Amino acid sequence: MMNMMKTTSVNSMTIPNINARKKYRVSPLAAGAFCLTAALMMTLTMGVITLPAAAQTTAPPVTAPAPPQPPPLENAQPFSTLPEAPDALPSSYAQAIGTGAPLTLTLADALERAKKNSPFFQAAFTDLGVAHEDHVQARSALLPSVAFNTQYIYTQGNGSPTGRFLPNNGVHEYIAQGLVHTPILDPARFADYRRTAAIEAVAQARSVIAQRGLVVTVASAYYGMVAAQRKYATAQGGVRDTQSFLDLTNKLEQGGEVAHSDAIKADIQYEQKRKALRDSELDMERARLGLAVLLFPNFNLNFTVVDDSQAADALPTYAEVQAMGMRKNPALAVAVSTLEAAKREVFSAWTGYLPTVSVDYAYGIDANRFATRDSNGLPLLGYSTTATLLLPIWNWGATQSKVRQASLRREQARTELTYAQRLLLSDLQSFYHEADAVRAELVMLARAAQLATENLRLSLLRYQAAEVSVTDVVDAQNLLVETRNAYDDALVRYRVALANLKTLTGNF
Repeated sequence: MMNMMKTTSVNSMTIPNINARKKYRVSPLAAGAFCLTAALMMTLTMGVITLPAAAQTTAPPVTAPAPPQPPPLENAQPFSTLPEAPDALPSSYAQAIGTGAPLTLTLADALERAKKNSPFFQAAFTDLGVAHEDHVQARSALLPSVAFNTQYIYTQGNGSPTGRFLPNNGVHEYIAQGLVHTPILDPARFADYRRTAAIEAVAQARSVIAQRGLVVTVASAYYGMVAAQRKYATAQGGVRDTQSFLDLTNKLEQGGEVAHSDAIKADIQYEQKRKALRDSELDMERARLGLAVLLFPNFNLNFTVVDDSQAADALPTYAEVQAMGMRKNPALAVAVSTLEAAKREVFSAWTGYLPTVSVDYAYGIDANRFATRDSNGLPLLGYSTTATLLLPIWNWGATQSKVRQASLRREQARTELTYAQRLLLSDLQSFYHEADAVRAELVMLARAAQLATENLRLSLLRYQAAEVSVTDVVDAQNLLVETRNAYDDALVRYRVALANLKTLTGNF
């Protein structure tokens, strides 16, 4: 009985243990977590990782400290109402520009200043002035010329009236005459006159090319500075937005509504926008320096530009552009005038085979005494006329070589003319289609910027309602900056595209 009872008690004690093991069986995942916790506590005990004294006590759980607050920006305002110009120039600008009132420039003002200070533009007009003076000289060579000649000739005497040299009229000879030279027939001079007229037309067309090219250069630099200022303002707005969002995440973290990783993500975004602000400041400074080189002889940086990038000229139809290009294209005018000059040069070379006729008229004295009458009272004052016919006979093929040389230049000018015509048609289509594409792109980018602004506002509201993650807000902030910068770049591209198109057609 005792054995049975003992056995029963043992069994009664054993069964509960078995049942308890089945009831409190631990899963492998929980066992792994327990082992990991135990290993971490042993590591801390051995001193491998040392926690602050406050963390080693039995105080309540310690929350991570909030990241340092960024310095507040003055005049903070929502990004949706961000101005196109920056609120204030960087401190480096204040040192370079000075304290005086800045000079406000429009695009027209910038063009006038660039014309006065651009060496390439002035070189083109210098070439035009030289070509014009060459034409004036060629024209004067066709007209009668007047001169006055005074001479005294002494010949050693030998007792005769003429002295020792028979060509002389006496021992003492006095010459005082007014001379008039008139070319009657001189084909070479006439051909040179026509050739210089064509060369002047070439220089005139090249000066137009230089002027229109300067417009492209100045417009690119001018609106590049405008875009840099707009991007700087966008970067300022991006910093404001990320600063506000960083403040929001810190408050939500302190209230236990979001994880600490959200605050870290917002802090990283804020630092990236601060870096972008510094980069945009450098871009704006480079744009200002590049424009100052074009406009001012004394490298003045104390100026501002008017942002009229959104008031561009309307784009005409392609048929109108093509018609204006055929009439007003300076590159085509250069090719046509160059061919005309080459033709005149061929004619000028051919004139080497032709005779020339000229007449010389002299009025004055040529006597043995400096007087109007001699010792017998006879008059010494009178006139003489000389007619000259010059007929070329032989010059060892020099004239024929000049003709071949001029003919080669004429054929080259014809080739350049046909190339200029093909290039004009190609450039007209290319520049027009580029301007038309950018114009359509401006409409899309303007709408995209508006949608990105609304997207950021809605993302912030949904984040506060715990409907989206911090990544969605960061993406919305980046998207808004990208769309605004893309719109500003498109404004510059459209202005430059119009300037390029006007180099072919002139003003619309």
